[in-house]
Amino acid sequence: MGDLFTPAHILLIILVALLLFGPKKLPELGRSFGRTLKEFKEGMRGAINDDPPEKPADSSDVKPLQAAVENSDRR
Repeated sequence: MGDLFTPAHILLIILVALLLFGPKKLPELGRSFGRTLKEFKEGMRGAINDDPPEKPADSSDVKPLQAAVENSDRR
């Protein structure tokens, strides 16, 4: 079955694309594909960076067990 992307295969793909879209349309298609890929990458970076960092446990939020028991006895 051999390699899928040999130079002969790549040339054949380019030739078919040239016949289908014409020489004037190919640069425009390449530019739009490049812009789409760039926007996708930026969006993925934004999605990864938008996750809020986890809030570390603050010692003022945590009551010691003994203090919690004493407070519940007073009620």
